[in-house]
Amino acid sequence: MNLALWLERVAQVRGEASALMRGGEVVADYAGFHARAAALGRALEEAGVAPGDRVAIWMRNAPEYLVALFGIWIAGAAAVPVNAKLHAREAAWILGNAGARLAFVSPELGTALAAESDVAQVVAPGPEFAAMCEGRGGAVVERAPGDLAWLFYTSGTTGRPKGVCITHGMLMATSLAYPVDVDMVQPQDAALYAAPMSHGAGLYELIHVLKGARHLVPASGGFDPAEVLELARDHGPVSMFLAPTMVRRLTDAAKKAGSPGEGIRTIVYGGGPMYRADIEEALDVFGPVFVQIYGQGECPMAISALSREDVANRAHPRRAEIIGSVGRAQSVVEVAVGDAEGRALPVGETGEIMVRGLPVMPGYWQNAEATAKTLRGGWLMTGDVGRLDAQGYLTLVDRSKDVIISGGSNIYPREVEEVLLTHPGVHEVSVVGRPSAEWGEEVVAFVVPEADWAPDAAALDAHCLAAIARFKRPKAYLFVDELPKNNYGKVLKTVLRERLAAMAREAEQ
Repeated sequence: MNLALWLERVAQVRGEASALMRGGEVVADYAGFHARAAALGRALEEAGVAPGDRVAIWMRNAPEYLVALFGIWIAGAAAVPVNAKLHAREAAWILGNAGARLAFVSPELGTALAAESDVAQVVAPGPEFAAMCEGRGGAVVERAPGDLAWLFYTSGTTGRPKGVCITHGMLMATSLAYPVDVDMVQPQDAALYAAPMSHGAGLYELIHVLKGARHLVPASGGFDPAEVLELARDHGPVSMFLAPTMVRRLTDAAKKAGSPGEGIRTIVYGGGPMYRADIEEALDVFGPVFVQIYGQGECPMAISALSREDVANRAHPRRAEIIGSVGRAQSVVEVAVGDAEGRALPVGETGEIMVRGLPVMPGYWQNAEATAKTLRGGWLMTGDVGRLDAQGYLTLVDRSKDVIISGGSNIYPREVEEVLLTHPGVHEVSVVGRPSAEWGEEVVAFVVPEADWAPDAAALDAHCLAAIARFKRPKAYLFVDELPKNNYGKVLKTVLRERLAAMAREAEQ
């Protein structure tokens, strides 16, 4: 089934309901949303886009993003959403690898892309895009569950990004699991798109379309904590997906403004480690509005979930373990922890997290070697290290590539980071390994101090020694103004390792 049918069906019965909003302004009801997307789908067909073709979206968050996405699906094509903060050369590589027939681009991005790619462009919003969204609409092209709907490119921190093939069936499973495992959606709700629509936040638009909810895009097109708080207050109840670092920023902004986050019904967080100190503080400010999810592009948003009740229950006898976990397997998947050969390990043992089920990708786009490495024996090998407890709670220990091996012992950076964040002088921290002639690797902590704290490495060392084994403590503390992050708020540990390498080269000179 083509997922665009969900929009068509909602428009039939709730056509007058508000659908697309730019800031506080309603720019389309559901009848108008569907009419524009259907007309766009017909225009794409007339332009020669055939079922199965790829059409790129290199746009900042905007209501037109959703029109473009559904128009692509109505035509039977597959969308290739591209991170709007990529360099034009990087975006052009993705368009070339995907074999995109056309690209919808934000006005400020088109010129740079044209210098790098000869793929035809339509600026959105713009006169040509508006014209394509007018007139008679086309019928929804039939699609099978295994047909490509969304070609998602990984961040490519270890090389060229890989295209994850996300099918209509995968998106249907992820979407229908949302009200079962994550959060209910009602027609009066609004999905607020503060995180990039090219990634996790955009995936949640489907369930909100199916339920006839509103779609609220900040006028800024990005994440401005003050703007988010204002929109939630004026247009709630709102739900949103945020990376943990965005939750941290929203918490800081709310505390500064003395705001309790009025109008915020749900914040789903994921996409990186949420430290216990940060979520506890966020609960103090906003109350029980938080749900955690764990997923990957290869199993989008659908590996596990930590419920609102679990996040908020401070009286649970295992509070520290529960809040430090990423929840229990979502209803549409099986989750296991395996050894290096992919064999399931007993409860409590640490190994690679494996998942199988309806939302798991069939493979990478035109990359059989990477597919064979990642899909083994029917399981998706996530590359994440974790453990399951007897109640099915999954604790994500670290990325396998981030584990530090010092003196033959494994050190998980997240464990060290969790300890350092309990020190009142630490605002943010990221722990990485650096080469050591004596130990193989040693632990280094990049620390963003609180504004009113004078950096004191000895104090942090004593704090670590009081909580974790001596061999796990950092051998060096590097104080910085900020941590390098990507568009989704994830700390770029590769950049930190590069800084350490550069420092080592300078020391040798």
